[in-house]
Parts: sequence; structure tokens; C-alpha cells
Amino acid sequence: MSHSTVPRTDTEAEAKENPPAAHDGATGGTGKPPAGKLSLRLRFRRDRVLLLMTLPAILLVLLFNYVPILGNVVAFQEYDPYISDNGVVSILHSPWVGLENFQRIFEDSAFWNAVQNTLLLFFLQLVLYFPIPILLALLINSVVRPRVRAISQAVLYLPHFFSWVLVVAVFQQLFGGAGLLSQLLRDHGYDGLSLMTDPETFKFLVTAQSVWKDAGWGIIVFLAALASVSPDLYEAAAMDGANRWRRMWHVTLPALRPVIALLLVLRVGDALTVGFEQILLQRDAVGPGASEVLDTFVWWNGVRNQDFGYAAAAGLVKGVISLGLVLIANKVAHLMGEQGVYKK
Repeated sequence: MSHSTVPRTDTEAEAKENPPAAHDGATGGTGKPPAGKLSLRLRFRRDRVLLLMTLPAILLVLLFNYVPILGNVVAFQEYDPYISDNGVVSILHSPWVGLENFQRIFEDSAFWNAVQNTLLLFFLQLVLYFPIPILLALLINSVVRPRVRAISQAVLYLPHFFSWVLVVAVFQQLFGGAGLLSQLLRDHGYDGLSLMTDPETFKFLVTAQSVWKDAGWGIIVFLAALASVSPDLYEAAAMDGANRWRRMWHVTLPALRPVIALLLVLRVGDALTVGFEQILLQRDAVGPGASEVLDTFVWWNGVRNQDFGYAAAAGLVKGVISLGLVLIANKVAHLMGEQGVYKK
């Protein structure tokens, strides 16, 4: 008897030549464990080159950022760097005083004056300085000609490379007792003035110096955020009848909102650091009553007066308060729907 042969289809032939792999729920049907299920040894072997590349950076961070934290122990000592025992570092032989240094801090009126000046400078810089890079970035971004935009950005960014010594010298030539402004007033029959030695205007002068020097640096960050905005959003808004101000309010500013929130959180965390070198250069001109901030207070007591334990206690209090401000500001950013420094 002859047997009839039914021709195989292409699908059946391919299925026979390539049988399906057995389903394995643990491996996802691929026969290989997912990356998240690899053991620590396998992941180390896979990423060993990347780990070796990051090892020098990790060692530098540990050496210069975390090892010095151990030095905060002098805040609880009457530290004397000249005490030694057979070459052993003096930190192991200085007498312990417990919380005495912290008690001295909270009873010191000079410390609270430094806190007041620091917070006032931070508030002025937050109100007067922080919005200026945003406004300048929006202004530069609205310029049509690329050459004009590049020149404007370069001119505004240039002062960032100046040292604070040069910045203070420039302001001294403009607003000092023998500066340009004072000479113009005398030429027109008025009395000269020196804003550089006036305690009442010192905080505004310091804020103006910060704006002139560092506003260009902030512009770069916001221009980078603006570059990521899709042109389609502007075109869609224009087709809906939105003018330039509407497009800026409903497209540009929402795109900048995450960056603004992140920089604001970082700025709040840096609230108690308002420019050590800048203030120190002008401290003698206006007096410590108007210019003393926490950084100069720590430097004056620790380096100049050799009271290392007291200065370390002040610096430790400043660090704890700064950490608390970062956590509070980041929590506020989360409540506003932004990521902040870290996610929830």
C-alpha cells in the first residue's frame, strides 16, 4: 500500500529545526539568570574594570572628606597641638572637657552675632542673587543670533575666573573712598563716600560682588536645562495662540522647575557658608560687628587665637545645622512634587 506524503509547511520545518527552549520562570525563558539575580562574586567579576577605575576617586574622597571628620573629636577636648608623647600625635593626649566648648559657644554673644550676620547674608543672596542667573539665562535664550548669545554668555561668565582678591580690588577702585564714584561726586560739588567701609551697606555690597562674580556660572546650568526643552512644545504653544510671555510661563519655566528646586535645596544647605575668603578680605575695613560670619568666626578663634577645641565645636554646630537645613529643604521639594537631592 502506498502512503501519501503531506508536505510540511515552512513554519513546521522551522519549529522542528529550532525547538523552543524550556520555560524557566527563574531565568525568564532565556536560560540565563537576569542581571539583578547575579551573585556578588559574578557581579564583581563582571564590573571589576569599572570598580578599579573608580577606586582612586573613592580613595581620594575617603582621604580628604571622611578621614578629617575624625578630627571633630577635638571639639570635646582642650586641644593643644604642641602636646606630644614620644612623637605620638597630640590629639591622643589632650585633656577631655566634654561639652564645655559647646556651652561656651551658646553663651558667647560674638557667636550669635556671627549667626545673625550669616543668616542675613544668606537671605539677601537668596532673594537678590539666586533669581538673577535664571533671568539672565531666559534673556540669553531669547536672543536669536547665536553669535550674540555666545559673546553675551562669555562676557557674563568671565568674572567667575577672577579671584576674590581681584574682585575686591575692582570694587575698591569703583566704590572706595578714592574710587571712581567718590571722585565723580566731588567733581560735582558733593561729599565723597566710601561704600567699602560702610557697615550699613556692607551686606548689599557683598551680595553685589557675588552676583558680578558667579552669576555667569549659574547661567550655564540653566541654559543646559533650557537646551533640553523640545522645540515642538514651543511650536504647539504658538499654534494655540500663546505669545512669547505665555510660552515662557507655560513651557520654559516648568522645564526649569526641577533644576531650580535642586539648586535651591543645595543653596539652603550651603546657607551657613557665605564666602569665607570674600568676607575675610574686607573684615578689617568694616569691623567684625558687621562682617563676622561663622566661617570667619571659626578661623579667627581656631587659627588666630589657637583655641582649636572651641573653633571645632563651632564648626561642628554649623555642620549639623546645615545638614538639617538640607533635609528640610529636600522634604519641601518632595512636597512640591520635585525630586530634590535624592528621591523619597
